[in-house]
Amino acid sequence: MHLERLITIMEIVAVAGKPVSATEIQKATGLPKPTCYRLIHTLQDHGLIETPSGEGRVVIGERLIRIALLGKSDVDVRRAAAPLLKAAAIRFNETVFLSRFRNSQVEIIHVETPDDPTRAFIHPGLGVRPMHACSCSKAIVAFAEPEFQDCIIGDSLTAYTEHTKTTEAELRADFARIVERGFADCDQEIDLGIASVAAPVSIGNIGATFSVGTVGPIRRFGLDNRACIGHDLIDLASRVSGAIQLCNMVKV
Repeated sequence: MHLERLITIMEIVAVAGKPVSATEIQKATGLPKPTCYRLIHTLQDHGLIETPSGEGRVVIGERLIRIALLGKSDVDVRRAAAPLLKAAAIRFNETVFLSRFRNSQVEIIHVETPDDPTRAFIHPGLGVRPMHACSCSKAIVAFAEPEFQDCIIGDSLTAYTEHTKTTEAELRADFARIVERGFADCDQEIDLGIASVAAPVSIGNIGATFSVGTVGPIRRFGLDNRACIGHDLIDLASRVSGAIQLCNMVKV
């Protein structure tokens, strides 16, 4: 009975679509006020609901969002993000990809290509990418905790090309630049002649757990064009974040 009541309160908060007061929750549940308030405090203590404004109204908490996100398969995430990625691939006329951070690694999990049959494009492949030399990884690492960045920098880093950044000074400067601009780029750091740009996809207060990016030949991905694409990707990342969170919360 106790668990059922807790779940009921979380469901009420989840479907409200806005911060909910304790009085509104009590009226919706019909529970006695002392019982309802005690259950609300229990959920807050465990991070399952929280008060973002400090005014007593509650929303779904970071911990519950994290649980929902971890429970989502790549299939669910791809289904939510694919239409946005496809539209971006057509608009950019370049390959667009979605990457996911888990188990201290970044993997490309979905790729969309342009529809133009006359245009040559680059497919980045799927799977794990190096944390120090790929825009999709750097877009996430740059916004991670300093301790995690230290672990990346402290590893033996592979120089894939003469453009790969492998020293602490280079990487820390790169991370700072990414945070300042809001997006990362990779200028032939893995393969000569190929460049990419990626922006972090933040999920609620959890942080950057995904990134969205595009890749192409360096002749089309010069410095100025990468900057323009980067700003477009920031907007796309915001919309992808909303799609993924909606996908999660529908089933909470």
